[in-house]
Amino acid sequence: MPIKWSAVKVNEAMDEVERQVILADQFIDEAKARAKDARKIDNLPQYIEQRINRLIDQLERMESIKSAIKAVRDDIPDGAIEADMEVGKHGKTQSMM
Repeated sequence: MPIKWSAVKVNEAMDEVERQVILADQFIDEAKARAKDARKIDNLPQYIEQRINRLIDQLERMESIKSAIKAVRDDIPDGAIEADMEVGKHGKTQSMM
C-alpha cells in the first residue's frame, strides 16, 4: 500500500537536521570540556558542582538527539524512499477516479 506522504522529503529533512547537529557537535564538545574544567575550580561549593554536573549531563544528551533522528529514519517503511523517488522520476499523474 503506497504511503501518502513523501518519504524522500522526510529523509531529506532528517539529512538537514543531522547536518546541523554535526555542526553543533564541536561546540557542544567544547562546552562540555569547559564545564568539566569549571568543576575543578578550588573550593567549589557542592551545590554549584551539582549544577555543573547537571549541565554536563544535559550537554551529553546530544547522543539522544542523534538517536531520535535515526528513529525517524527507521520508521520510514522499507522501500518507501525508493518508491517515492521512482514516482518522482516519472512525474505524478492524476487518478482517473
